[in-house]
Amino acid sequence: MAVRLGTRLMAVVAAVILLPVTAVLTGSPAAADARVDNPYVAAGRYVDPWWSASAAAEPGGAAVANQPTGVWLDRVSLIEGTASSPGLRAHLNEAVLQDAFDPAPLTIQIVLNDLPDRNCTHPVSNGDFSVTSDGLNRYRTEYVDPIAEILADPAYQRLRIVAIVEPDFLPGLLLPAATTRCAAVQASGAYPAAVRYALTRLHAIPNVYVYLDASHHGVVGHPDNFGRAAGLLASIAGAAGGGPSLVHGFTVNVANYGALVEPYFTALMGKNSRWVGGNDYVDELSFAQAFRKRLIMAGFASDIGMVIDTSRNGWGGPYRPTRTSTSGDLNRFVDESRTDRRHSVGNWCNQAGAGLGARPAAIPAAGIDAYAWIKPPGVSDGSSVNVTSPDGIRPDPMCDPTYYAQAAGGYVPSGALPYAPPAGQWFGAQFQQLLANAYPPL
Repeated sequence: MAVRLGTRLMAVVAAVILLPVTAVLTGSPAAADARVDNPYVAAGRYVDPWWSASAAAEPGGAAVANQPTGVWLDRVSLIEGTASSPGLRAHLNEAVLQDAFDPAPLTIQIVLNDLPDRNCTHPVSNGDFSVTSDGLNRYRTEYVDPIAEILADPAYQRLRIVAIVEPDFLPGLLLPAATTRCAAVQASGAYPAAVRYALTRLHAIPNVYVYLDASHHGVVGHPDNFGRAAGLLASIAGAAGGGPSLVHGFTVNVANYGALVEPYFTALMGKNSRWVGGNDYVDELSFAQAFRKRLIMAGFASDIGMVIDTSRNGWGGPYRPTRTSTSGDLNRFVDESRTDRRHSVGNWCNQAGAGLGARPAAIPAAGIDAYAWIKPPGVSDGSSVNVTSPDGIRPDPMCDPTYYAQAAGGYVPSGALPYAPPAGQWFGAQFQQLLANAYPPL
């Protein structure tokens, strides 16, 4: 699939985002087409020029600087933009510019991630809203409504807008309340109500393709959670009982590190090990394909699609195993066989040893709409030291390399890289590691 962002376009980006969108169109906007089955097929891909410039500035980064990545709206301020981050309209205007150079439509990925008390299972929650302070209503009026209004602008109707809704919200509903925030979230019903509102507003826009997040195999792959998660998603998305659904598909592994495929062992082989911990899945592809079937059983259409975030799950480099272990000790067998080298499947912040994963591609496997780099590689998950960013983002202990987190069988290191900047800022050392450990190799 051809990339549309060339050197000439990079030079005019700063000027273009200040122009009305119609100034970069060759005529009147085309009428919005009906939604296609897979928005990633027969379409160009939006290359974020701001991310691309950071990637290209790193040694070796030019090899991937023209890959499409997601645009994250994880704070209200990012809708309009800040001094250091372009806003939603700036990205959409740039997408229209890129689209104007090709007769095929262009797909742009927008990530909504600002639930009240979002990531309530984490020690720190950096969202704008809280359920204890009218967070549900504020999420609707201050966050979702402005995003929907911008996306519905006729100037953008030719774009295929993939809206990825609330990455990793499911653990806060499926798992026992790990924090007082989760207890409040579960008691209030805010997560289902907020997500349902976002789905309803976005689905009403004809050229928006809504992909609801389904977490990852480490949580939803457990037999206790698998069916419950499918039923919960069906209820939220309106598919329960065979009704029309508000979603076009589901995403998994967003901003996470779960291996796409574990080639040297299966969940059955390591079922009772510390790493597998009774899970029915050990990688994202087998989980996504199986969970898709379970979602169809729960009421979703048979053509529902899955998107897997492969931005940081390559786990290549010199320490990648090349065969199945021959050890007779179960835990050692799994540890020597697995490509995912995290200390725990629950570790999520700036993981040491990670690499770029499979490059973005449409229909890479049965039931999979796309592999996508939803999380822009090289963008920090959080600060490794006790530093609050200028945007008010607080550090999470899981981003501290010296922190030990509770996991199956005891406490394990966070596995986070040192010297990381606050969440959302460029982390050159991480990007260099991702390049070096890419799998497939660059």
